[in-house]
Amino acid sequence: MKGYRSSNVIVTVNGTSLKKAIVAVILGFFLVFAVSGVMTALKPEYRVTSSSINEFSKRLTGESLLYILGYTNAYFTQGLSEEAKKPNYASVVFEITTNINLDDPRSLIRNEIPGFYLYDGEILVAGEGINYTDMPVESSPPMEVLLEERQASIVEIEEEEESENPPPAQTTGDKRTVFIYHSHSRESFLPYLEGVTNPDAASHPEVNVTRLGKKLQEELSQRGIGTDMDATDTALELKNRGWQYGQSYDVTRPIVKEAIATNQDLNYFIDIHRDAGRRESTTIEIDGKSYARLYFVIGKKNQNYEKNQYLAEKIHEQLQKKYPKLSKGIFDPPAVPTRNGLYNQDLSPNSMLIEVGGVDNTFEEMNRTLEIFADVFSEIYWDAEKVDGATEGERQ
Repeated sequence: MKGYRSSNVIVTVNGTSLKKAIVAVILGFFLVFAVSGVMTALKPEYRVTSSSINEFSKRLTGESLLYILGYTNAYFTQGLSEEAKKPNYASVVFEITTNINLDDPRSLIRNEIPGFYLYDGEILVAGEGINYTDMPVESSPPMEVLLEERQASIVEIEEEEESENPPPAQTTGDKRTVFIYHSHSRESFLPYLEGVTNPDAASHPEVNVTRLGKKLQEELSQRGIGTDMDATDTALELKNRGWQYGQSYDVTRPIVKEAIATNQDLNYFIDIHRDAGRRESTTIEIDGKSYARLYFVIGKKNQNYEKNQYLAEKIHEQLQKKYPKLSKGIFDPPAVPTRNGLYNQDLSPNSMLIEVGGVDNTFEEMNRTLEIFADVFSEIYWDAEKVDGATEGERQ
């Protein structure tokens, strides 16, 4: 130990402690470099990614975080109820190290069976009788298939006879408050494509989901709700920009943003799709007539997804009361290249993506469903307008 005197102030330096501190710093640097080296040397599938950290954070509830903070300050745990359980840290650590969730049996085989990730989404609200075998099925057509012309194979579609409807009791007047668009505009239906049996090949530049958008626009207008619709050929836009199918939502995003910028009256945004599931899972019979089932898609990458989910839940609950099993529920689909997990739903609290029917349904079946959807939506819409003019999402 050495001492130094300066202006009556004595500074004492413990040589042993100083050496220990220097050694600790050096060892710390070595440890950081060693860990970094190991992590970068691992195969990509074994590395810690931002997505894995995000998934890990999802496993920690608010109560769990309070318990963790409580180890340093007991104040944080004072507000917890007596029924609150301490987090199972062993289970969480086991999951992050093995990628196996003991509460989810799918995790045991998701990395072993090719294509099993297609069922790795989340059911946010389950319709009657719905489970994980009913997860959404996404078409993934190659661009050459998506852009292939099939005009010669179109089956003629009978036009519905126009009927006179009484004027609606309520109306938005000249205002357009609903915007309908289609991120996968060429999604088509096998009954109208001769010789096509592969669901991934069910696409067409004219006979597609844009007809559903037009039908919904007409139904909402008949109920006094002014509606705009965009029928941009997203597949053609992808080709012109040299983009892939998974970037379809990047095509429609500026379309929605422009609609918002040019029309301040817009409150609701509906992206209409169809599922790639087969008829047995997309069709239901009600009073002797067949209907296309529908479901809602919510993108949980949107940090405010709860507001979108609230609106979807309102519609789903009303459908359940009047037409059980017509709505399959609300899903957060698995992360696949053709889905971006956001679906432009961050642009408005009243955004929804609905899948109407599947590749085997007819327009007659899907139109019946859209009429029911329009009835339920208009009820919720006008109820919302009565509450200080606030929409469902804005009241959350």
